[in-house]
Amino acid sequence: MTKTGLKDNGDGEAHPSQLIDAKIEELNDWRGETLARVRVLVREADPDVVEEWKWRGVPVWSHAGIICTGETYKTVVKMTFAKGAALKDPTGLFNSSLEGNTRRAIDFREGDKIDGEALKALVRAAVAMNTSAPAVASPGRSQKKPKSSA
Repeated sequence: MTKTGLKDNGDGEAHPSQLIDAKIEELNDWRGETLARVRVLVREADPDVVEEWKWRGVPVWSHAGIICTGETYKTVVKMTFAKGAALKDPTGLFNSSLEGNTRRAIDFREGDKIDGEALKALVRAAVAMNTSAPAVASPGRSQKKPKSSA
């Protein structure tokens, strides 16, 4: 057991999924409900998603790289897509962080209706982008080809 009373994952830390559960319960308001709904949609869109807990309490969903985060603030639940600027958003879900070159976000406010199908499409597109990215060659010294002697 950890200090928080959560079952540890073998290394003295609580499993990220348990930490996300605890965060949702702790919020105990519309933000917790919204975060829980977003989480369900991410999991439905990608059953192989990995839940992580980063940056002192931010839920992160990954698959071959970060898909998105679920940050909670006083007036919004912010879902930030790591490579959102490169994703097509035909339904116009992105409404925040639009000026950046890489990330895009969706701010959900109290009472907002979540377009589940559009959100799942964005998650699937992010997963497709992460899994189709070419592997980066490991840095090494370039070797000159031997000169042919003719």
